[in-house]
Amino acid sequence: MARHTAEFLRQRSSNMSLRVAAATPASALASSRLSSFANPAEFESTATPTMSEAEKAFVVGELGNRRSVSLCDSCYRDIPEARTDSLRLQLTDNRASCSVCSVMNSKPEVFTEPFCAFLRDNPTIFHAVDYFKAKMTSLGYKELPAREDWTGKVEAGGKYFVTRNGSSTIAFTVGKAYKPGNGVAMIAGHIDALTAKLKPVSKKPTSAGYVQLGVAPYAGALNETWWDRDLSIGGRVIVRDESGKTTSKLVKLDWPIARIPTLAPHFGVGMMGQNNKETQAVPIIGLDGPKPAEPLGAVGSFTATQPPRLVQLISKELGIKDYSQIVNWELELFDLQPATVGGIDKEFIFAGRIDDKLCSWAAFQGLLASEQKDDDGTIKMVALFDDEEIGSLLRQGAKGNFLPSVIERTVESLCSKEKPFGPGVIGQTYASSFLVSADVTHAVNPNFVSRYLDDHAPRLNVGIVICADSNGHMTTDSVSTAILTRVCELGGCTSQTFQIRNDSRSGGTVGPSISSALGVRAADAGMPQLSMHSIRATCGALDPGLGVKFFKAFLDKYEQVDAEWE
Repeated sequence: MARHTAEFLRQRSSNMSLRVAAATPASALASSRLSSFANPAEFESTATPTMSEAEKAFVVGELGNRRSVSLCDSCYRDIPEARTDSLRLQLTDNRASCSVCSVMNSKPEVFTEPFCAFLRDNPTIFHAVDYFKAKMTSLGYKELPAREDWTGKVEAGGKYFVTRNGSSTIAFTVGKAYKPGNGVAMIAGHIDALTAKLKPVSKKPTSAGYVQLGVAPYAGALNETWWDRDLSIGGRVIVRDESGKTTSKLVKLDWPIARIPTLAPHFGVGMMGQNNKETQAVPIIGLDGPKPAEPLGAVGSFTATQPPRLVQLISKELGIKDYSQIVNWELELFDLQPATVGGIDKEFIFAGRIDDKLCSWAAFQGLLASEQKDDDGTIKMVALFDDEEIGSLLRQGAKGNFLPSVIERTVESLCSKEKPFGPGVIGQTYASSFLVSADVTHAVNPNFVSRYLDDHAPRLNVGIVICADSNGHMTTDSVSTAILTRVCELGGCTSQTFQIRNDSRSGGTVGPSISSALGVRAADAGMPQLSMHSIRATCGALDPGLGVKFFKAFLDKYEQVDAEWE
């Protein structure tokens, strides 16, 4: 599209107004993005423009995925035409109805559909991390490869992210007024979910004419909620091309190819948890043909150990013609039924993998939406880990060195001769920091109210839940509770409280291991859900947005709250 000159804009700016633009058909909106308040001189600069708050909110709220968007005059002028030229725009002089202003004001309802879309489009942990990377890059975050020297690459006012294993990521911003030794406002969560992973040798002999798939439960998967579900397959495939270069490619199938069938009650075999996961929870993926399928690949090759038709299918999805290029894969089953809103007033979200894509996604969005003021002196950080459901012991888990390594390398890069890097600066940093261990918690179930403590029964669509445990399974104490309560006051958030009954078993989070390893103050807080560890769960339709609002408030207000303490 032609670039308007300053003189051209001056000649027409006097008669431009929001009301005229509002009366203009949507197809004509592309002719100009200026109101009468526009300064034509601003359009003569050839420097790369800084992303405006309106444009950032447009990206954070994923408004580009909508069919139509309402924009006030200010937001309309501040968002580049390339982001909206395919949308049906509705101009308004009421900021309360502006889609972008709603994101900037953290209105919970604007995050419902983006969260559902995230769940639908990213069924595996590898897809989730890839989503986070793409969104961060679109907002100007720079990747810091772990193998490279970070000296001179991290600076005050910058935005960065690091990944490990393609299944964990840490993103952070450095305050413009940051000084070495200042604290880190950090949120840690997990993005792994209960699943069933393909075994190293997933090919099984046909049984009664069925082609079956060898899978193993990850954490508590293959429980009774996995029976009779429409299951598909996704994950990452390790590929070596003709030149010998090895890469990782993501794959997901968009139709159900697997099912774990129940046995009809007429046979007198119970189907509610008494079944053998090795022999009675084996997925069927097809019927055998008149001739047994021949292995694809030489004896001893990876593809020779996998179901031939599955190898063919995955190869076709990735455009691979030589099956020997598949060196290995990490594939898993996932429930294909999409996330959706439900309830009489659509007040629920029904979905798989809510634990814990809910808090992780909300914390991530909170970071992307957080403010970057000139007097910000802290590092704002969100760490999303793998392997929480199985103990966090692997290198991409919370008990690995990923988080302290990123913090310490960041501080090292920001140090100077006047404030050299060393144990003193790191000790000062951790002493000034705070961790929110963000994981979903239990919403009250109306059919089992007696299993909850009085006044410790969180409700959906209300707000963040501060979680406590007398035996140290949670990090929360009186100090950290007071800090989060103050954050809620400043951020306009409503908090709830949860603790398990004495005759029930508490779950665990990444909080205790991280806070004890770093020595930082910490609290456990998360959004509530029903049916935890079921293949399908329920949260409130407003809960993703309420989570975004709280996590953004924590990142933006922690420095102020910390300064209130003696």
